[in-house]
Amino acid sequence: MHTAALSLGTVKLGRATGVKYPTPVRIPDDQQAAALLAHAASLGINLLDTAPAYGESEIRLGRLLQGQRDQWLICTKVGEEFDGRNSTHNFTPEHCRYSITRSLERLQTDYLDIALIHSDGADLHILNHCGTLDMLIKLKQEGLVRAVGISHKSVEGAELALTKGADVIMATLNQDEQQDRQVIAKAAQAGCGVMIKKALRSGHGNAADLTWVAAQPGVHTIVVGTTNPAHLTANAACINQA
Repeated sequence: MHTAALSLGTVKLGRATGVKYPTPVRIPDDQQAAALLAHAASLGINLLDTAPAYGESEIRLGRLLQGQRDQWLICTKVGEEFDGRNSTHNFTPEHCRYSITRSLERLQTDYLDIALIHSDGADLHILNHCGTLDMLIKLKQEGLVRAVGISHKSVEGAELALTKGADVIMATLNQDEQQDRQVIAKAAQAGCGVMIKKALRSGHGNAADLTWVAAQPGVHTIVVGTTNPAHLTANAACINQA
């Protein structure tokens, strides 16, 4: 399945605390969430980005996507845990396997389209010493995951991931944060998928930001987290213009 240019981030389906948005997050009920997913699909969106760190997001998606699995690409992550109040990190291979197994159960599926390391910022240490990516590659070989990579925090981390077999990177790109531009282009040239986070500067950006990001070389899909169908429609229109 080809990834659409706009993807839906689902942190707001499951987590309302410890998030960096300009206004408080209100988690939608199941009826509202189902309507949001249906609207996303009507706009051509086909990739949902989630993570264990997004609170109840995986569990809710598992319920809401029953009978629709073949219509969606699902990306989740490993390494960051959220206990309802705080985040902690565990990048051991053992926890990586446990996390993927748990995500499969929560999402009520037997495979994940994408699994990314949810970096805490120590990209080089994780990739060189923790064995997390090696385990994700092993899980890919076992058929549990179709593509693996890292949601990185540094250019060096992204570059190293490319040499270690990453299929996908999740990079930060907006008009204030352009440090990943060259590695994004490099990744695309190497056949590595590129997902973009923070295109709207965690809710502080506008349509011009989204249009600018969508026009950058190497960008495959922009992940935008919203629970507002009107915002989603406007975002899709901006990307279509780009």
